[in-house]
Amino acid sequence: MYKVGITGGIGSGKSTVCKVFELLGIPVFYADQAAKELMTQDILLIEGVKAAFGNESYFEDGKLNNKYIAGIVFNNEKALAQLNALVHPAVFRAFDAWEATIPSTVPYTLKEAAILFESGSYKLCDTTILVTAPYEIKLKRLIQRDGVTEEQVKARMDKQLSDEEKAKMADHFIINDEQQSVIEQVLALHRQLIEAAEAFKNTIA
Repeated sequence: MYKVGITGGIGSGKSTVCKVFELLGIPVFYADQAAKELMTQDILLIEGVKAAFGNESYFEDGKLNNKYIAGIVFNNEKALAQLNALVHPAVFRAFDAWEATIPSTVPYTLKEAAILFESGSYKLCDTTILVTAPYEIKLKRLIQRDGVTEEQVKARMDKQLSDEEKAKMADHFIINDEQQSVIEQVLALHRQLIEAAEAFKNTIA
């Protein structure tokens, strides 16, 4: 199966773009949502988190103690890297299991991840898409959606690679600037990806 990674900074609208792809019949694996679910479902991950950060990482009912974990990894790059080293393999396993359920008639799949490049998971994709938007638009979207301040938005953005850094690793781009049609961009890219997937299939046939 031809694997396409898709990412974008917070407020870029990558989830909206993914919904358009889904309307075209393309399955989307939402890695960030999967990671949250796996924290309480994947036995290997749960055991790893407890071993690394203590049994207090989980409540007696099995739910994740988010406040406890956040207190450890917040502003602690070493602890955050340790947590990511546990979570990312679990997400990779979940993605492989998910993709195995996709019919062979589907031309390609999308893997949506906020830190596609930061985590290195883009290397497991055949091609990548970066969704971008001007800073002012991302700021407006996040303030309206989450009720946060500009300073809080900047703090979130600082934890991710900039669009300029991501662009050096991306293969395709969708500009979500409220001026250019996202649907037209997705349709054009969809046609390109179908052709690329077909060529990929022929090389491994």
